[in-house]
Amino acid sequence: MIEQTKNKGFKNIVEKMMPKLLFLTAFISVLVTVGIVFTLIFETFEFFRRVPFFDYIFGTEWLPFSGSSPTYGVLPLIIGTLKVTGIAMIVAVPLGLAAAIYLSEYASERVRKTIKPVLEVLAGVPTIVYGFFALTFVTPLLQEIIPGLKIFNAISPGIVVGIMILPTIASLSEDAMSSVPNSMREGALALGSTKLEVALKVVLPAALSGILASVVLGISRAIGETMIVSLAGGATPKFDGQITDSIQTMTAYIVQVSTGDAGYGTTIYYSIYAVGFTLFVFTLIMNLLAGFISKKFREEY
Repeated sequence: MIEQTKNKGFKNIVEKMMPKLLFLTAFISVLVTVGIVFTLIFETFEFFRRVPFFDYIFGTEWLPFSGSSPTYGVLPLIIGTLKVTGIAMIVAVPLGLAAAIYLSEYASERVRKTIKPVLEVLAGVPTIVYGFFALTFVTPLLQEIIPGLKIFNAISPGIVVGIMILPTIASLSEDAMSSVPNSMREGALALGSTKLEVALKVVLPAALSGILASVVLGISRAIGETMIVSLAGGATPKFDGQITDSIQTMTAYIVQVSTGDAGYGTTIYYSIYAVGFTLFVFTLIMNLLAGFISKKFREEY
């Protein structure tokens, strides 16, 4: 009887402490996020005290290490980032959706339990390994196919970033498709639809909000990828449409400066915060837009 009373008292203490503990962890998470954002904002303001805002936003030359007349036009870095992200999505979205459709609509339970974990292993490979894979395997292979392709280019890291985010798109899209009620599939099959028609015209639209969320998450990872583009993309920011030459992305520039190329308190040092804040704004706008689109399609379907 005494032991039961002690156990009950211990459970009551745990029940009272857990909400406070969970609140503390949530508060710390919010506090860290706010701290990061404010750090970006304050350091970015210091950068814009030295570099005109419009020169940064609309400038087409990024030459911070030019001793005589450094220029800080961020458009070349944005273009480089968009090149890699665009190529990555061309690779990842079709292959990811195809894998998701197969796993959700065609694969048996045994095959699904085998293939899906193997596919998700790709998400656990360190990105630096992907970077060396792009530089030492994919680029030489592409040079045999594309004449004039430089050792550093946008195609190779774009393809490998697409391979890296493919498991994310495939896994989340498959989860969204699997959550579609079987009654919708059975109804379409009863009306004479083929299995492919059911997958493309019934299941895919019904799971569209989840699929869009997976694609947006993949885009966010592609934009924020660092090691692959640093190793295989190069360090030459260019404001053009070439994908066979050396480029530089926003994250690759941050890596370049963070390794010790600039002293603390210099304009180049503060430029990494400006570029980081630009990256943050890009991701924030994209996520807000994705949330709006997902909500709209969820209401329609």
